[in-house]
Amino acid sequence: MKNQKGHLHPLTQFTREVVNIFADMGFVVAEGPELEKEFYNFDALNIPADHPSRDMQDTFWIKMDSQKDNVEKIDSRIRPVMRTQTSAVQVRFLEKHKDNLPCAIVVPGKVFRNEATDATHEAQFSQLEALYVDKDVSMGHLKGVIEHFLKKMYGDGVEIRFRPSFFPFVEPGVEVDMKFNGKWLEMGGAGMVHPNVFKTVGIDSEVWKGFAFGFGIDRLVMMKHNITDIRLLYSGDLRFINQF
Repeated sequence: MKNQKGHLHPLTQFTREVVNIFADMGFVVAEGPELEKEFYNFDALNIPADHPSRDMQDTFWIKMDSQKDNVEKIDSRIRPVMRTQTSAVQVRFLEKHKDNLPCAIVVPGKVFRNEATDATHEAQFSQLEALYVDKDVSMGHLKGVIEHFLKKMYGDGVEIRFRPSFFPFVEPGVEVDMKFNGKWLEMGGAGMVHPNVFKTVGIDSEVWKGFAFGFGIDRLVMMKHNITDIRLLYSGDLRFINQF
């Protein structure tokens, strides 16, 4: 039997394709830890202490000490959590590069949510974050970048719409939808970086503006290849993997 040549996982293939599209627009890849501090995952992103996303039902909290069951007593700057969003990386990047603006970064990576799995949800999945900061940035720039990316990935005929929405770390905020098999599907959230996020990392929001958006890479892959169950991407089943 002739030896078969190995190949990259479909998620890896797609992520590299995504990075290349953004690289052509001048974005560079940034990375951050998957085991994150509560401060970067929530506080620095202007997410209130009583926001439901911090609940045990949504977040994997890591105990620092078996004797400390009351997590509220632990300083948020050291309290560990499996990151729920790649947005944490944009805060870390801005904190480190605040004196070297403007910047344009793209952040592909794993995130973790404490939820039941089904055909469209997993406890671990891949997300794509993008951030652009300069002195003259508007919602028009945000819309243009997202439309360019989705059209490069799915073709010029793709239908996209933007709906007003709320996210604590952007203002104004929008949901981005794309039509797939005749139905509108939510692709992710986007908006102008909230002044409080800039304030947290020591950037003057009167001088600098920015936009950010986050998409689920798994959902993007499913739409591109018409995959009906997200769990197939993580099953390790070679009958599925070898199709790519």
